[in-house]
Amino acid sequence: MFGNTTWNDTFGWYNESGYHGNVTNIEKIVSMMVPVFFGLIGLAGLIGNGLVVLVVAANPNMRSTTNLLIINLAAADLLFVIFCVPFTATDYILPEWPFGLMWCKFVQYMIVVTAHASAYTLVLMSLDRFLAVVHPITSMSIRTEKNAVIAITVAWFIIVTTAIPVAISHGVLHYPSRGGDYTACLFLHTEGYSLIAFHVSFFLSSYVVPLTLISMLYVGMLARLWKGAPGGRVSAESRRGKKRVTRMVVVVVLAFAICWCPIQIILVLKSFDVYEVTHASIIIQIVAHVLAYTNSCINPVLYAFLSDNFRKAFRKVVWCGKPPSLLPQGGPQTKTTRTGNGTSNADVL
Repeated sequence: MFGNTTWNDTFGWYNESGYHGNVTNIEKIVSMMVPVFFGLIGLAGLIGNGLVVLVVAANPNMRSTTNLLIINLAAADLLFVIFCVPFTATDYILPEWPFGLMWCKFVQYMIVVTAHASAYTLVLMSLDRFLAVVHPITSMSIRTEKNAVIAITVAWFIIVTTAIPVAISHGVLHYPSRGGDYTACLFLHTEGYSLIAFHVSFFLSSYVVPLTLISMLYVGMLARLWKGAPGGRVSAESRRGKKRVTRMVVVVVLAFAICWCPIQIILVLKSFDVYEVTHASIIIQIVAHVLAYTNSCINPVLYAFLSDNFRKAFRKVVWCGKPPSLLPQGGPQTKTTRTGNGTSNADVL
């Protein structure tokens, strides 16, 4: 998986056919690129998702169905950043895996678990929004906090159990390089598992299926949203709200699709052994990794900080609970307390 980016796997120093030689120039490039880009992504992901968890946890009145899904998404992205970014960066920078067998299995397992958890939380959020727009009345009995917790629990249970083979199929492999013996955390072909089947199934289960479900739900939601009442006229304000919602939906779908597409394709190509190892392809793979991790950084912005209610709750945490009315006159009081018509569609998003 993501951890299969060690020097021997990524740069072709060593594979089953033997030692492939030195690539000092690209090693220097990677040693400069990886700490900067992966460090920025990790920091942004920790801060953004950490703030989401903090704001919802500090505001009991925000425990709605939508916000429960948002906090679950933030938690999944936090775990993804913690267990993916630093160890992938280590794989790129160091010529070996220094953390041992058990941590190799655990990290690979957690990467797959958190990637799926993040993707299918987005699916649940899309379903929640679809029901809220297409079936606003009948779905009220379904869109409850209790059902949201049940859905989240079931999703995590399925994900953590079905990912167990990932831990079994990964291990530490020894390989010769530069006259020494090095280790790498890799997929073990000797365990009876197929690397091709592994990456293709991951591509389908973590990208194709969730992206298809998200797209179908949002298309159905937009179709209902733009369907005007028979014989009725659509106000300019309502039309503006619909356009804003449409833009948000397009951004949400494209963000997931674009961020995850390159690395998913590269991993599948590598499993078929058709991804040629060149200086350019190595740089492309690093960029693809960074782009995939960026999705965990922009999720808090797309799903939380663009919400008026969330921004108000965030300001409340920043002000240590002091209500906006107690702020000095002339400050941002009017903007933070103002509510207007036509915001229900945005609240759904």
